[in-house]
Amino acid sequence: MKKAGVIVFILFGVALLFDKLLMPLYISQGSVKVVPDVTNMDYESASQKLRMSGFEAIKSYHVKYLSNIDSNLVISQMPESGMEVKPGRNIYLVVNRREKPSFPMPDFVGRPEVEARQAAARTDIVLMGVQVSTVTNPEENGKVLSQSIPPQTMVKPGTATSLIIGKYEPSSLGMKKIALPDVLGMSLAQAQQVITSAGLTMGKVTTEYSSLLVPNTVISQKPAVGSYMSPEEPVELTVVTAE
Repeated sequence: MKKAGVIVFILFGVALLFDKLLMPLYISQGSVKVVPDVTNMDYESASQKLRMSGFEAIKSYHVKYLSNIDSNLVISQMPESGMEVKPGRNIYLVVNRREKPSFPMPDFVGRPEVEARQAAARTDIVLMGVQVSTVTNPEENGKVLSQSIPPQTMVKPGTATSLIIGKYEPSSLGMKKIALPDVLGMSLAQAQQVITSAGLTMGKVTTEYSSLLVPNTVISQKPAVGSYMSPEEPVELTVVTAE
């Protein structure tokens, strides 16, 4: 009788353990929930909806930059809506950013032109007005001599910059080459004096209207600053006019 009582007690304990512990665990492991659709919602609203449904929202690193879609909008989700997954599952959300973050302007000076163009394409920099300047040093041939936006300047993707590329031309009969001085921002009279003092001559002077800049100020020169020129070669200037 004692053995029978012990056996009954053991069976009762096993049944109780199965009913109170193993069965609920089995049921919970087998339960699933349907992922709700949170696309086209702002990230905070989407996160709240997922939490209420028993999921956790995680912002994906694969952020999109679409200018025609509202900022912080959920573009896609993984797992997708309608899928059956375990409760508490992380739902990864791809969000939109209207503008890409700013970054330091790369240093193109000294790089070969091909390498500079590749670096600009990688960073979404637009190269505008790439000019060629004569150099007497063969090592500068095909390399960037200067850039219009200084390196490390914070810029946004799509920013336009211009480059000056060296082109080696040996001087005939030892003719001296003159580096064109920077006369931007000078008055026309000052610029003329600097240019002639450098051994160059004044070329065509054109005017451009501006109500903001000081009249008679040089705002453009051609060839570009630093270009190597032959003696007496003309330099063209653009100055501001108030009329």
